[in-house]
Amino acid sequence: MAFSLQPWMARHLRQVETALDALLSPHAPPGSAWAAPTDLNNAMRYAVLDGGKRLRPLLVLAAFEAVRGVPASPSDAAPLRAACAVELIHAYSLVHDDMPCMDNDVLRRGKPTVHVQFGQAGALLAGDALQTLAFEVLTPMDGSVDVDVQARLCAILARASGRVGMAGGQAIDLASVGLALTEDSLRHMHQLKTGALLQASVMMGAACGSGSKAQLHALEAFGQAIGLAFQVVDDVLDVTADSATLGKTAGKDADNDKPTYVALMGLERSRAYAATLAEQAHAALQSSGLPDTSALAALADMVIHRVH
Repeated sequence: MAFSLQPWMARHLRQVETALDALLSPHAPPGSAWAAPTDLNNAMRYAVLDGGKRLRPLLVLAAFEAVRGVPASPSDAAPLRAACAVELIHAYSLVHDDMPCMDNDVLRRGKPTVHVQFGQAGALLAGDALQTLAFEVLTPMDGSVDVDVQARLCAILARASGRVGMAGGQAIDLASVGLALTEDSLRHMHQLKTGALLQASVMMGAACGSGSKAQLHALEAFGQAIGLAFQVVDDVLDVTADSATLGKTAGKDADNDKPTYVALMGLERSRAYAATLAEQAHAALQSSGLPDTSALAALADMVIHRVH
């Protein structure tokens, strides 16, 4: 039977949205006598819920299923927690990136950015709290996730989001405004800023399963290719789509003189490069030896077909 992405996505997105809503409940979390301050919790919910493609959580769940060979179920605590944790990290990064001291953007996911809605201090605290909540989610004390798995998941996510991952890439991005980067330098920047967390999503899903070294190596190559492809497509969309379509301010990179693939290669070469990266991603899946990588392959195609 041919794989259909939409029903697969719908089923998993329901699980992820329900879990995220529960994690960001205004009530005191289990084991705590205190609920988060209302304004802080509202800002966190605003940043995470009611928007976003949830690509990273879907990659977690798709990789888990590929390694395990069976569909994820609600009883599989580790992959669902990993899916939520990576989305919380992604949301925190967007909150901080949009602030005046960084990209100074006013639109995200089709609505005002968090600092516009809740003030700069509120946005800063919301981002901080979302980051720490991600690691709290990965370390339940109820026995539902093996402690070795908890440690692997925390290590993968910490490296991907820190100084040699997403934060490091953002630092390079800020330092590169107005500069003409080489293709190698631009690739390195985006592999850290955007690619690292997407690749980590794949590897966190795999870590919840039990793949062989060869399978994990192939999934790592898949994650690297699709992570870079996502950014190339983002650069293309920044000059070809409008703000309503993107849900964020279009043309912002060019206005801020930021280094992008379109600025370096031109539009058509950038589109061709995205297609090449997609081919690399599919080749990695084919080499994995995993019996069913249909969901991962379909998600890779979804990333590429965002191009307008």
